[in-house]
Amino acid sequence: MLLTGATGYIASQLLPVFRERYELRLVDVRGENARGERVEGVEIADLVDAEDARLRALFQTIDAVVHLGYYRPPNLGVTGEGKRYVDERPNVDMAERVYRHALDAGVGRVVVASSNHAADWYERIVHPRQVEIIGPEHLPKSDNYYGWAKIAYEALGFTYASGAFGRKLGVVQVRIGAPREIEAAQFEGKPAAYKRDLGAYISQRDLQQLFVRSIEAERIEDEWDVPFQIFYGISNNTRAFWSIANARRVIGYAPEDDSEVRYATDIQRLLISPGNAGRVG
Repeated sequence: MLLTGATGYIASQLLPVFRERYELRLVDVRGENARGERVEGVEIADLVDAEDARLRALFQTIDAVVHLGYYRPPNLGVTGEGKRYVDERPNVDMAERVYRHALDAGVGRVVVASSNHAADWYERIVHPRQVEIIGPEHLPKSDNYYGWAKIAYEALGFTYASGAFGRKLGVVQVRIGAPREIEAAQFEGKPAAYKRDLGAYISQRDLQQLFVRSIEAERIEDEWDVPFQIFYGISNNTRAFWSIANARRVIGYAPEDDSEVRYATDIQRLLISPGNAGRVG
């Protein structure tokens, strides 16, 4: 299996189980993680600027690709303000190169780290309960370039899955929610933001399970026989506002964690204690 973005944060959560289950080819633009620690086995490759011959070699004899690679413009955060079209365009170009080389090399399936930001516009209506829950069947909508780029390479993925280029490439998009532990201290006096992260939370073991099942599920075809799926990457959260019903149905995703249980003590203090009773909703 080929793993791009192998020194990144999401990769750090997935690699422990990936190393146990798969023969890996790891690539990234650097060999160290954000803490400056060497990640064993990483090959240096730039999926945006490398020659096609270099990329063709990386994709040979690969049966599955997990694409976590991300181009981050200098001096800008991931989803922060100030991004322009040209800042995110390299990520769309990178996704196109991954799909194309996977197709040409005979890869069976590509699993991509998309993001909840592909549908983040909906949060302005789902949190005030104008709608109850959002699923992959809803039209993706974003009001920022980061989310736009995710939508763009989801759409590219469907094009490749449809068979438009000679064969159907299996493609799964995982719209990752909040893949980090929720530090209560960051949410003092911010109940709305806290409830949002409780709904978006995904634990490490649930993230691992979701990716493994996306890689290994025998069939991912939709009702029109197109091997393409979008799954929301969240745990079994009581406060969920994204649906994981299709992930349960299609690949048997069975998340083990619920933020309501995991953070019950913090929830009691921040949301349910007498001084905060009016904030519950």
